[in-house]
Amino acid sequence: MKSADCDILVVPGYTNSGPDHWQSRWQERLSTARRVDQASWDHPEPEAWRDAVIAAVQAANRPALLVAHSLGVIACVQAAPYLPEGAVAGAFLVALPDIERPDTPAVLRSFAPIPREPLPFPAVLVTSRTDPYTSYDRAGEFAAAWGAELVDAGESGHLNSESGHGPWPEGLMRFAGFLRTL
Repeated sequence: MKSADCDILVVPGYTNSGPDHWQSRWQERLSTARRVDQASWDHPEPEAWRDAVIAAVQAANRPALLVAHSLGVIACVQAAPYLPEGAVAGAFLVALPDIERPDTPAVLRSFAPIPREPLPFPAVLVTSRTDPYTSYDRAGEFAAAWGAELVDAGESGHLNSESGHGPWPEGLMRFAGFLRTL
């Protein structure tokens, strides 16, 4: 599949992805990409976030490809059972936060529990060995439960602007490789 063959839905996490974040940069570069907007980026509500993903997929003109980061990953996984069959070609999921941890802020803990059912579409979960919001092993457990390929991003923090992943060319190459498998 080529990027022109799908609607790329960029699903940011908590507080949105700023202009230097790789998601924002990819959105500017990829002609079929658009952001899934949330009613509140700073006070997220699980059902509202899930429903925004569902609405974006339903509004797509071509098969949707989800590109999610952090809490956006959880919103996509929570939306998966409600999505029309065949509407999503795949999901590129990055930096899953373990919102079930006891030290998770209450505003994010409301998204728990994290679904563990297999996803009805191909998926890749990219995770770092030094992500402060989840352990590599825990991310691996979720990838296995979802039937997603686990991609080891090494010691890369939370794979965001703060961890030095503005343009993130390695991620874009991995994304292109994922597209070729669809």
